[in-house]
Amino acid sequence: MNAGDTGFILLCAAFVFFMTPGLAFFYGGLVRRKNVGNTMMQCVFIMGVSIVMWVLFGYALAFGGNHGGIIGGSEGFLFQGIGMDPGPYADTIPSLAFAAFQMMFAMITPALITGSVVGRMRFKSLVIFIILWSLIVYYPMAHMVWGQDGFLAGIGSVDFAGGNVVHITSGVSGLVLAIMLGKRRGYDQGAYHVHNTPFVFLGAGLLWFGWYGFNAGSALAANGLAAHAFMTTSISAAAALVSWMLIETITSGKPTLTGASTGLVVGLVAITPGAGFVPIWASIIIGLLVSPICFFGVKLVKGKLGIDDALDAFGCHGIGGIWGGIATGLFGLSSINDVAQWDGLVFGDSRLFVAQIIGIVVSIAVAVVGTLICANIAKLFGPLRVSDKEERIGLDVSEHGENAYPSFNGLD
Repeated sequence: MNAGDTGFILLCAAFVFFMTPGLAFFYGGLVRRKNVGNTMMQCVFIMGVSIVMWVLFGYALAFGGNHGGIIGGSEGFLFQGIGMDPGPYADTIPSLAFAAFQMMFAMITPALITGSVVGRMRFKSLVIFIILWSLIVYYPMAHMVWGQDGFLAGIGSVDFAGGNVVHITSGVSGLVLAIMLGKRRGYDQGAYHVHNTPFVFLGAGLLWFGWYGFNAGSALAANGLAAHAFMTTSISAAAALVSWMLIETITSGKPTLTGASTGLVVGLVAITPGAGFVPIWASIIIGLLVSPICFFGVKLVKGKLGIDDALDAFGCHGIGGIWGGIATGLFGLSSINDVAQWDGLVFGDSRLFVAQIIGIVVSIAVAVVGTLICANIAKLFGPLRVSDKEERIGLDVSEHGENAYPSFNGLD
């Protein structure tokens, strides 16, 4: 047991917790005034439900034992046996500290999905969907990647802090759900303007702050690997921010605060799987390239394919996470972190790259199938989408009976 490691991980857990309120501000600022309360509430309810589920059975299904490399077992059910002594995943911190840290990942991940469906999904249906999705998609994916004898870990696929588990699964699930729901009312007739750019930047800043806990904390100790992950996180976010600003300047003549905020977030997404595996210099490349990849990926999804991924959850987290997983296979080094069995393709070995591709494909498949199952079960309890009238009024009033801006009487 190490007091420094324990304090560090508990602090990192608090950092990761702060990401979900940050996401609420980020998403809330991007939507129309009439939907900002509902958009933020989608994140808020997950803050409660995810913790209750994690203690009851989530931790056990993700990290308690092993069944076929796909799912955990009953060990840790109701947190039985999860206490002050070290557990199997980290030998210098209490098992409770590890469980608390991972609990915050189980919170932020389903919240990311909500960005694809804002402004049109019935709140009750979303609650049912998120509960089912955590059971069918998140807990099995966490076990396959990070659990004892997990399937993807067994084939050599690596994911330092959640490229597969968090970003690819949530982004792909958001895309599938957006397709099932259909476009927002008037989507093809008018532009959707960001209603509060300061909220967007506040949320992005809180996410960047929390991401240090997300990535550095995944070292599970206050050591050199944590410092390495901290630095690669900083560099990738900064490079992506600059890259996005350049793209906006070239394509539209002016950089925007919303664009810069989006750029830093996709930089954070891209470095997440490789933060503790790739060299410092590689994080610059990863950050610089993720912005054009996501920028034009969003244009493809919304423009060419005509899919209303409202706040670009797939465009940023899905596409950014896929690039991050590929980049880890390109630039990963076992000398930085021996969890990687091989070096990346850039260093002359293809095995890590192949394992990463397999991990990405499996993550996408689990997300697609799981989302279809969860959405169709949720349909049994009522329609997924609000009525046309409710959508016109706005989900703040129609779903919650409140107004984020009661004194505002203008058009929205």
